Amino acid sequence: MLLPLALGFKAAVQAWRHRDDDDDGPAAGTGSGPGVLTVAAVTFANGGDNIGVYVPVLVTAGTEGMAVYAIVFLLLVAVWVAAGRFLATRPVIAGALSRWGHILLPLVLIGIGLLILIEG
Repeated sequence: MLLPLALGFKAAVQAWRHRDDDDDGPAAGTGSGPGVLTVAAVTFANGGDNIGVYVPVLVTAGTEGMAVYAIVFLLLVAVWVAAGRFLATRPVIAGALSRWGHILLPLVLIGIGLLILIEG
């Protein structure tokens, strides 16, 4: 139960120790990020719990209801993507994310994990 929390702390410590490293891997300075298949695989892996929620909903919704769910889902994903792109392209936010993102992400994930553990 505490394994995800321990892994988050380990990742945060590693990020902190290697914060001044110049070598960021093969994609450093090229502007390229992870591939589409990598993002799709991570999204699918993270969405396993959602499958248990959406399958019963979509089965009982019928064809018309399923179409409405799909359209609303795609529209709201587009809103999230547009908002993320807008925020990430602001110079102040982009600078803060590039400088502090490797520290903020583990802290946010640890905080979410602690919140789930405490309230669960």
